[in-house]
Amino acid sequence: MIRSLHEGGAWFVVVANAVVGCWALAAHRWEAARSRALWIATAVAQGAIAVQVVLGVVLQSRGSAHLDDFHAFYGFVAFATVGILYSYRNQLRAHRYLLYGGGGLFLMGLALRSMQFSS
Repeated sequence: MIRSLHEGGAWFVVVANAVVGCWALAAHRWEAARSRALWIATAVAQGAIAVQVVLGVVLQSRGSAHLDDFHAFYGFVAFATVGILYSYRNQLRAHRYLLYGGGGLFLMGLALRSMQFSS
């Protein structure tokens, strides 16, 4: 069950971060795209990464997963990236839509790359 949640959650992370990344970039260009819903969706998309990391750690600790080292590496890099994006939110306030737009697309790419190394 945990394995299927982790596998399904991977696609959620990819799609959700792609959507919020594109939405944030659109919000940079068009004021009409700016809303509180963007930030809620971003929090959900990035929170899903934390859930994926926890599920992966549980699978690994139970011996249920034998993964390439790069799978875990990309997962933890994605987790750290969320923290880095959050830490720069005040310094880059004037460019926050670009920060979270590029960050969302970067996280999508990390998730895809991580999936390449899963078994």
